[in-house]
Amino acid sequence: MGEIEEKESSLELDIEKQTPEEIRVEEDNEVEILKRKLAEKEKEANENYERLLRTAAELENLKKRVAKEREEWTKFANEDLIKAILPFIDNLERAVNHAEKVVDSGVLIEGVRLTIQQLLQSLSKFGLSSFESVGKPFDPAFHEAMLVVESDQYEPNHVVEEFQKGYLLNDRLIRPAIVSVSKPPQKEVSA
Repeated sequence: MGEIEEKESSLELDIEKQTPEEIRVEEDNEVEILKRKLAEKEKEANENYERLLRTAAELENLKKRVAKEREEWTKFANEDLIKAILPFIDNLERAVNHAEKVVDSGVLIEGVRLTIQQLLQSLSKFGLSSFESVGKPFDPAFHEAMLVVESDQYEPNHVVEEFQKGYLLNDRLIRPAIVSVSKPPQKEVSA
């Protein structure tokens, strides 16, 4: 006889020797073992399902973050170009201001003004906007103080004059305004 045949016949003999009570206990043990294995597999399946849900949520969050970053990048992709153009606008504005004081060349001034206006309108389509500073409280987040001047016309710590405009690109500062800031006039000391 082969080894397998011997094991099978010994098992058959063991089963024949068992009482119905022993068989029931053995079956109950097998059922308990199977229940434990089933519970382990259910736990493993639940853990895998939870892991799948977490991974799916992480993927969805990643998609949202990438979409937001792409949108931000798109909004500010032209920032360097616009920053490069701003000095030309500044020079045109200075030319207009200087020409008004020196020469009566209204046609030239008006042409330069229209050029500036058209350029700014075109850039506004890409999110560029300037902001007013004169008369407003000084804000270091938006203004760069070049001078502090005594003034009874403006409240202390307010912008008196704007030397160079500040600009926003899609509501984000790309260049602060260069300004002079007011301080209260000194009281004369009587001797």
